Amino acid sequence: MPHTITLANQRQFQAERGIVLLDAALAGGLVLEHGCRTGRCGGCKAQVTHGDTVPLKAEPSLTDAERAGGWILTCTREAAGDLTLDIEDLGALAAIGTKTLPCRIDSLTRLADDVMQVTLRLPPNAGFAFLAGQYIDITSPGGVRRSYSMASDPADASKIALQIRRVEGGEMSRYWFDEAKPNDLLRFRGPLGTFFLRDVAGLDLVFLATGTGIAPIVSMLKTLPRLDAAQRPASVTVYWGGRQPADLYLDIPALAPEAGFVPVLSRPPEGWRGARGHVQQAFLQAQPDLARTAVYACGSPAMTEGARALLVERGLNPKRFHADAFVVSSN
Repeated sequence: MPHTITLANQRQFQAERGIVLLDAALAGGLVLEHGCRTGRCGGCKAQVTHGDTVPLKAEPSLTDAERAGGWILTCTREAAGDLTLDIEDLGALAAIGTKTLPCRIDSLTRLADDVMQVTLRLPPNAGFAFLAGQYIDITSPGGVRRSYSMASDPADASKIALQIRRVEGGEMSRYWFDEAKPNDLLRFRGPLGTFFLRDVAGLDLVFLATGTGIAPIVSMLKTLPRLDAAQRPASVTVYWGGRQPADLYLDIPALAPEAGFVPVLSRPPEGWRGARGHVQQAFLQAQPDLARTAVYACGSPAMTEGARALLVERGLNPKRFHADAFVVSSN
């Protein structure tokens, strides 16, 4: 007998035993917050306020304190009975369908020594649509599959831009950097993920990024000028971190002249006068009013989780912190 799952906004879905909650919600027409779907990124965390669950997979992104507080990962847990979860479904994704489509490499552009921008060309009748911030799973000619955030503008989904960092010894990196050429035929599935802009009207909108975590934020920045005046944030600031100046391979002020930009280096060269350390610390040094701030963070799990914990502790509403953690494959 299926169990009834009730969300904070009173939406409900049915969940069978053996099916993780995230998939059960999707089968019921509801999309819940999620990221990697493997338990590693923590994007699907939810708090159980009534009922019990059983883990079907490992949950490396949950801390002991979170487990004790009733937090679970909906991509790893099944319902042991009727449940109430303190999360809401993401209505904005209901009309965005996931497809598997062919594509061809349109261009390959080296942005830095270890970063390649790959632009994919879709068939004219693809009908592909996505929200700024989402990602795709792409499969190489050799059958290797990896996830990459889209850096392109959703207003023109005929081409998709990806920013790909070389991973030493990585099988997919070898393809992108050593073998790929224009017109190569590939397949991808998407859009995927729940990293997209919510209501930011009148708020101070802050982006935190490290490395190629800037890619989905570039996509979001491209959509902001099209917001109606009543929907626009009070301000926009981008904090982008790297080790050395060469790691910051885009001209953010040129891409988004309406946004403030703070480059942050963890290993700055002599004479560097900009921000140092971690992006979340640089943000706090500006003494922001966290009561009227929304934060979107993308980068390593260590950065996104560290930023979440620090900013919530300092007073940020946890429902105004959204993250996409890049979980890197080992090969």
